[in-house]
Amino acid sequence: MDKRKLLMGNEAIARGLQENSCAIATSYPGTPASEILSSLAYFQQSREKSMHIQWAVNEKVAFEIAYAGSIAGLRTAVSMKQVGLNVASDPLMSAAYMGSKGGFIVISADDPGPHSSQTEQDSRLMAMMAMIPVLDPDSPRQAKDMVTLAYDLSEKFEIPVMLRPTTRVCHARQDIQLEDIHDFKRQADFKKNPTRWAATPKFRYHLHKELGKKLSAISAYPATAPVRLNSKTNSRRAIVVSGIAASHTKEVIKDLNLWEAIPIYQVLQPYPLHKQFISHLIETYDEVLVIEETTGVIEMQIADRHRVKGKLTQTVPEAGELLPEIIQEIVCGFVGIKSQPVLHPSASDRRPTLCAGCPHRASFFAIKKVVPKGILTSDIGCYTLGLNLGAVDTVLCMGAAISQAEGFYQAYKDEPKPPDIVATIGDSTFFHAGIPALIDAVVQKVPIVVVILDNRTTAMTGNQPTPATGIGVKGEPLETVDIEMLVRGCGVKFCHEVDPYEMNKLTLLLKQALAYSKNNGPSVLIARHPCLIDELQKNKLKRPIPVEVTNGCDGCGYCIDHFGCPALLLDENQKRIHIDALLCNQCGVCIQVCPKHSIKSRNKSIESKEDL
Repeated sequence: MDKRKLLMGNEAIARGLQENSCAIATSYPGTPASEILSSLAYFQQSREKSMHIQWAVNEKVAFEIAYAGSIAGLRTAVSMKQVGLNVASDPLMSAAYMGSKGGFIVISADDPGPHSSQTEQDSRLMAMMAMIPVLDPDSPRQAKDMVTLAYDLSEKFEIPVMLRPTTRVCHARQDIQLEDIHDFKRQADFKKNPTRWAATPKFRYHLHKELGKKLSAISAYPATAPVRLNSKTNSRRAIVVSGIAASHTKEVIKDLNLWEAIPIYQVLQPYPLHKQFISHLIETYDEVLVIEETTGVIEMQIADRHRVKGKLTQTVPEAGELLPEIIQEIVCGFVGIKSQPVLHPSASDRRPTLCAGCPHRASFFAIKKVVPKGILTSDIGCYTLGLNLGAVDTVLCMGAAISQAEGFYQAYKDEPKPPDIVATIGDSTFFHAGIPALIDAVVQKVPIVVVILDNRTTAMTGNQPTPATGIGVKGEPLETVDIEMLVRGCGVKFCHEVDPYEMNKLTLLLKQALAYSKNNGPSVLIARHPCLIDELQKNKLKRPIPVEVTNGCDGCGYCIDHFGCPALLLDENQKRIHIDALLCNQCGVCIQVCPKHSIKSRNKSIESKEDL
C-alpha cells in the first residue's frame, strides 16, 4: 500500500533516520534544526525497540555521545544549527581523522538570511576544513532520501558525513513517501584499536593521509555524482545549482521558458566536488553560472576564474538568501534577457519583543533601575530581546555574557571609577557554556554580578527541557541538576534565588550583589519564574493578578518607555495608558513599575505592592 504523508523538512529527516535504523540520536536545540530530535521522539513512541534519543547539554557533548555509538558499530546521528557546529568543531575535526564504523551523520542546519542566528555561515566550509563529505538537499523529500545516501556513504568509506539542510528545507512541507522501517539487528561491538581511536600525533599524521585517500575516492563515488536535470542542448553556457537554490532555479528556468535552452546540473555533494564533473564543465562550456547558498564552495573547487560566474565574480550576491526573485534576476543577466524588476520588501516597523508577562522583562527593568550607567552583557536566547529595553549592550555567542563581563572588568579596572558590570544569561545557556566562564571569574576574583534568567526551559527554540527540568525528550523522568548548588560548586559565595515578579526583593538583592562583588568577586542571582508559554509549567505559575489603570494616570509613558510590556498601550487622545486584555497575562508587575501608582490590582485581597 502506498504510504504518503505531508511532513516538514525536519520531520522528513527524522523519518529518514528512523527508516535507516539509527540507534542513537542526539542534539542541542537550535533553530532551524530543533524539530529533528523532537519529531524523532514522537515517531518512536509506537516502536517497541526505541533508539536512544537525547537532548545533550551542548553540541560538543551531543556529538561525542553519537560518535562513540558509531565507533561501536551502530548507526548514529547528531543534529544542530550552524553556530552549534562551532561548538562541536573540536570533536568534528578529530573524528574526521579517526573515521567511523557504523554510519555517522552530522546534521548541521544552516540559516541563510539569517532568520534566527548570529551568523549565516556555511557549514559546507566546516566540512571542507574537517575533510568530510557534505550532502546538500533541495527539499524535504530529498533531505529524507539523503539520510539513506549519507549512511551508505559513511559506512562504505568509514567517515562521518554531513547533511546540510537550510531553513527553507527544514521548515518547508512536502508530500513524502514513507518506506518500511527495518531493524538491522546490529549489536554494539567496539573493537579496541589505540592507534586509531586514541591516536597520538605520529599516528594522526598517517590518519590524515588516509583521510586524503578517502576524499579522493569519494570525489569519484557514482552515487553522489552531480545530475543533469534537463535534456542536452548545444548551449556553450551551463548553470550549476545546489541545495534549496536548486529548487528555486528549476522553477525560474521553467517560468522563463529556458528549460530546453540551457543545461542545468544539480550538485548533491558540494564537497568533495566530483573531479570528472569539474573536467566536464571546463571542457564543455565557455561560461558556467554557479548558484549556491551561502558561500562559493562549489565555485572555488571548479577553480576557473575566467569561465565561472558566481559569488567570487559578484554575479551572485555574497550574503543573504537566494530567493526566487533574486535568482531570476541572476539568470536573466547570465543569459542576456530582460528581467522583471525585483521588489524588495521593506523591513517591518514592528520590532520583536518579549511576551507580555515574561519574567525576563521584570529582571531587566530591575537591572536598569539599579545599574543605570553600567555595562550590561548578555547572551543567546529569547532574553536577547532585552536589547529593546536598553538592558543588553553585548551579545556574542553562547556563554559569552560572563566571559565578556570579565573582559570589560579587565579593560576598566585601572580607571578611577570603573563601571558596574552585570551579565545576564539563560538557564539553558548557563548549562551549555556559562559554567567555565563563571569558574574563571571566580578564580580571577572578578567583581561582576551574574543574573541567571531561569525560566526552567529552553524557551527560544520551542521549550525543550534543560538539565534542571527533570524530563527527557520523550517525557521520560530524568535526574535534575540544581543551578544554585552548581553555582556554589563553582566557588561563588554570594548566590540567591528570587522571583523577578517580586520587584522590590529583586532590586534589593541586586544592590547587595553589587556591593558584595566589589571586594569578593562574582555574585550570582538566579531570577526564577516559569516561562508563561511552557505548557509543562502551567501549574507552577502564580495566581493571576488582574490590573486596571486608575484616573490618576496622566499618560507620562514611563511604563512603556522603561518597561515595554506589549499589553500596555498609550492612548494619545485620552493621554493615559490602556491595557490590552487580550495580551495581558496578569502578572501584576506593572503595578510595581508605575512611578505614580496609577496601575492597581482589581483583586481586593492584594492591598499593596509589597504583597506581590
